[in-house]
Amino acid sequence: MLTRTASFTLSAVALGVALCAGAYAPQVQAAAPAGYSAPSSTINWLAAAGDADIEKAFAQGKAEKKPVLVYWGAKWCPPCNQLKATLFNRQDFADRAKHFVAVNIDGDLPGAQKLGARFKVRGYPTMILFSPDGAEITRLPGEVDAPMVMNVLQMGLAGGRPVKTVLAEARAGKPVTANEWRMLAFYSWDTDEAQLVPAPERPGLLAQLSAACPPAEADTAMRLLLKSLAESDQGKGVKPDAALRERVRKMLADPVASRAQMDVVVNAAADIVKGLAPEAGAERKQMVDAFDAALQRLQADKSLSRSDRMSALIGRVALARIDLPKDTVQPKLADALTQQVRTEVSKADAEITDGYERQAVITSAAHLLGQAGLWKESDALLKANLSKSHSPYYLMSQLGGNAKRQGRTAEALDWYSQAFTKSEGPATRLQWGSSYLSALVDMAPQDAKRIEQTASQLITEAANQQGAFYERSARSLQRVGQKLATWNGKGEHKDVIQRLRQQITPVCAKLPTEGGQKAVCEGVIKA
Repeated sequence: MLTRTASFTLSAVALGVALCAGAYAPQVQAAAPAGYSAPSSTINWLAAAGDADIEKAFAQGKAEKKPVLVYWGAKWCPPCNQLKATLFNRQDFADRAKHFVAVNIDGDLPGAQKLGARFKVRGYPTMILFSPDGAEITRLPGEVDAPMVMNVLQMGLAGGRPVKTVLAEARAGKPVTANEWRMLAFYSWDTDEAQLVPAPERPGLLAQLSAACPPAEADTAMRLLLKSLAESDQGKGVKPDAALRERVRKMLADPVASRAQMDVVVNAAADIVKGLAPEAGAERKQMVDAFDAALQRLQADKSLSRSDRMSALIGRVALARIDLPKDTVQPKLADALTQQVRTEVSKADAEITDGYERQAVITSAAHLLGQAGLWKESDALLKANLSKSHSPYYLMSQLGGNAKRQGRTAEALDWYSQAFTKSEGPATRLQWGSSYLSALVDMAPQDAKRIEQTASQLITEAANQQGAFYERSARSLQRVGQKLATWNGKGEHKDVIQRLRQQITPVCAKLPTEGGQKAVCEGVIKA
């Protein structure tokens, strides 16, 4: 699922940047970095591995009076693969690309994590549209279906004002056009990274925008309201009442209206229900039934991608589990729902031929099977797809998670170990290594030798990487340090910590003070 979830899929793609035949005159470019795969062959993606590449892209945009679209992603990430399967390969996207400069920052390229810090991007995927003079216009949503993304992209290309300016004027009660209201509603709040508003303030802001939206923009107001409800736990954002619940039920009962809100309904059904009906009881059941009916329609809607239809089914299972503890391993679901899970997963596995789509859908399908309590079938699906995935280590991590949930410790650690061993790319290896070390500390805290070896290997790999102490890579290493600090909570492993501290100290000493790398490095292993 997308991070929030976009879904992604990948198949092997020819190395280098492929040109779209006949779309526009090819431009002379430097060779793509070694190991780089373009997000699609439909347009001419510029691979960015450092600041110099970005400056060239912005210079091109300024010279040609074209906006710049920056896509930040990774080979393994399911939502990124979904974009590749449903958006980047579209002819209308290729046609629209004639009017912007397309830049791809692969998170595993040498300077990618430093660029992540520059643009304040963390989650994969993130898409940002910049004006020709380099001002950020908007962040595009990765979880909506491709036609909606195209509409949002077109709004930005049509000379739209930066979303930051639009938001300030909307909050001040100044005139905002219908398209600008839609830009706010379709802004990628999930990848905002506090560019517009701190995350804790977001539910309240979205609720205020929904209330201020003009009456003629009912769909836009509803979208803002639903997004606020999805984040309105613990009293934040919207305060539910009977009128609000009826308003949402009316939208859900309308096939056209609910289709317009597809991505929010599919991805946040259980969260919205909790926002509208915080306590179990009759009101919650009414909302669950209303959402389930809408999700069944979306699940059968062939105009949606297979990933979105699968997500609708995931939403239905989440609703069926809504009153159960999150860690419930064997939920009791209705037989008809369980059978639908089996049928849809089997059908997807048999029918998918595109590698990108497979990475997006099969990983979601395995999660769905687990949520339905069908663990053996989830394991079997993942194992059968290891040889079909361009990033099998992602599936190995899921197998580790499955085994951990069921208490099979040795098996879980073996899968996490294999996932780390097979992972590829500097940032990815630090992330997968961090996950493996976390699993060791959680499930085998007595294995001090293996914990130290894994931590030491990660420090060695970080020392040999460019940008290891920026963004996602920095957070992976910080998680390692936090886990080790917990493991050594009473000082029982102080000798291990001291040796690791001695190993990382010279690494930190070589880093420049500016940019924050040195400070991050010095904070990883606490004495």
